[in-house]
Amino acid sequence: MTIKAIIFDVDGTLADTEDAHRIAFNRAFAENNLDWNWDVALYGKLLEVTGGKERIRYFVETCLPNFVKPGDYEGFIRNLHAVKTDYYIAMLRDGLITLRPGIKQLIADAHRSGIILAIATTTSPENVAGLLEAGLGKGWADYFSANGCGDVVLHKKPAPDIYDWVLRELKLRPTDCIALEDSHNGLCSALAAGIKTYIITNPYTCKQDFTGAAAVFDDLSDLPLFYRTIGLQENKS
Repeated sequence: MTIKAIIFDVDGTLADTEDAHRIAFNRAFAENNLDWNWDVALYGKLLEVTGGKERIRYFVETCLPNFVKPGDYEGFIRNLHAVKTDYYIAMLRDGLITLRPGIKQLIADAHRSGIILAIATTTSPENVAGLLEAGLGKGWADYFSANGCGDVVLHKKPAPDIYDWVLRELKLRPTDCIALEDSHNGLCSALAAGIKTYIITNPYTCKQDFTGAAAVFDDLSDLPLFYRTIGLQENKS
């Protein structure tokens, strides 16, 4: 297989962002005078739901049977998520979230080798831009030929829609690409789109089912091993 493109998930894959998201959610709840608190155990379960707004909605509808929904319930959720995003972006600006081991070098190596790079994530465009600007600099977008994120598709992971969208943008076949994911939902999404998928686990996902993955890594601190595994040694300059 000649790899023409690498498609990256973001949260948990490019950076260990999930606990920062959890903290930002809790700060948004407090700012809105809600006595909700997502601890690590609860958030681990909520991560089975992809998308921040979807996660809030699921929490309300499954964990808070007595919660009185405001008249503009969808507006209430959008506002909560917007406040949460502001807190998360502030954490990025403060340098509290960094790219995972090997990620910056992988992006540089692949880009230099002429391999197309793309993003396929359920997180918001603001979160993607904030993270990658902090990790790669203001010219981060120059590395990526497609940036599939947020609500660009109706159905989020584990549906294949975001990967299908990216493939259309790149004008490539699934067999031309590999995907890097960190979760079972992400794996299912990429596989359903026909893309060979490699997993980089994190503390929230390390015990999930990764049946079907081409390989599973704790991180990419050993990039030569990763390159050998994906068959990229000939392409790497």
